[in-house]
Amino acid sequence: MAEALISVVLEQLASIVFEHTKQAVTLFLNAEEDVHSFRSNLEAIQAVLEDAEKKQVTEARVRDWLQKLKDVSYEMDNVLDEWNTEILKQQVEEGKKKVCFPMPSGCFCFGQVNKVIHHHNIARRIKKLNEKLTVVAAEREMYGFHQSTIGGHDDQQLIQRQKTSSLVDISKIFGRDEEKETLLSKLLRESSQEGEPFLVIPIVGMGGMGKTTLTQLVFNNEKVTAHFHKKVWVCVSDPFDEIKIAKAIIESLDKKETQSSSSELETLLLRIKTHVESKKFLLVLDDVWTEDRRQWECLKLPEILQSCAEGSTILVTTRKEEVAKMMRATSSMIHLDKLNDKDCLALFNSFAFLDREEDKANEFGAIGEEIVKKCKGLPLAAKTLGSLVWYKKTRDEWQDVLNSKIWELKEIEKQVFRPLLLSYYDLAPAVKRCLLYCAIFSKDYDFQKNNLIDL
Repeated sequence: MAEALISVVLEQLASIVFEHTKQAVTLFLNAEEDVHSFRSNLEAIQAVLEDAEKKQVTEARVRDWLQKLKDVSYEMDNVLDEWNTEILKQQVEEGKKKVCFPMPSGCFCFGQVNKVIHHHNIARRIKKLNEKLTVVAAEREMYGFHQSTIGGHDDQQLIQRQKTSSLVDISKIFGRDEEKETLLSKLLRESSQEGEPFLVIPIVGMGGMGKTTLTQLVFNNEKVTAHFHKKVWVCVSDPFDEIKIAKAIIESLDKKETQSSSSELETLLLRIKTHVESKKFLLVLDDVWTEDRRQWECLKLPEILQSCAEGSTILVTTRKEEVAKMMRATSSMIHLDKLNDKDCLALFNSFAFLDREEDKANEFGAIGEEIVKKCKGLPLAAKTLGSLVWYKKTRDEWQDVLNSKIWELKEIEKQVFRPLLLSYYDLAPAVKRCLLYCAIFSKDYDFQKNNLIDL
């Protein structure tokens, strides 16, 4: 994050200095000297940022140092915005005729005093920020950072990764044959267990285990498509929003109802019932988190499926076994465990050596095997790291991934997070900043590409 932020501030500084040479915007307290000093300090810090960003994962003091750096950089970003605004104002004012009024002291232009005061404040803030950054820059010597070449992220890092979609690439599924057959047999059954007209099947496993991928695989299976009259996929996530879920089901069942006007849950549920009554219905609720039985009961899905044809099914993916208990569906639960070493390696290789010559692939194979051991059988980790090393052309680059300090994180929850973090740090600064910007949106937000570009 600091690397991306500093790149932006340096661009701002370069722009301001250029505009300053064209416009006679005079600031007090030697602001121009402070700006040049600030820029020099930032460039010196930028040379060690790549190493600092990696070390912060395991060293709290480096994290604190980076936070101080970001605080100063954000403040300077704001001040430079103000300065740039002053430049633009002066450009406008130069095109206008100044109106002077007779005063005892001669001709006086209103607003000049305020302008002088404002310029003085900007200059004073720049001076203080430069003093802060000078201290931060001096502290970097304490941490023994390795210096990297500024601008070391070349165009190779902007190569497009393989795109994903709501569909699944069957060629990238490894080691889930048994689970697939179990799930298919439950979905294609002729009658429900224990005389129930419908079945709830929870697929449970930790993050990155491939629950959604397995569900996509059976959801798009030809036999499943032929077996059910209606199929709906809804991404639930957190928080559990009954109205949003009901609207998503309706819109999937009837494409004409793209904007459900009603926000009354009871009205929405009646519409769903109308669409699926007497039909064999498959509903997938992907990524369910809530353990609150009241929220589940408010949605009344079991009641709706009572009116469907026998064999109708709710298929749920979740990280929490408590969700299956809440739905009273533990008897039909499918647990996803880690991949074995062979399948995990095959998955990694399918991404890492895509379109590479066999002799070239063999050159990196041994390092790849060691990287895969760190994936601990997690499919998402294998796919992420396979994609990460796909465009790395040398053994040293692969070795850097294997030897990264990020692997030193101990918490079990970080098993998926570590390879994702590795992939994040490998991005160019501008791409990091764009990615982090997206964090302001809620989970499962439906992006519109052009609107996002505008933002």
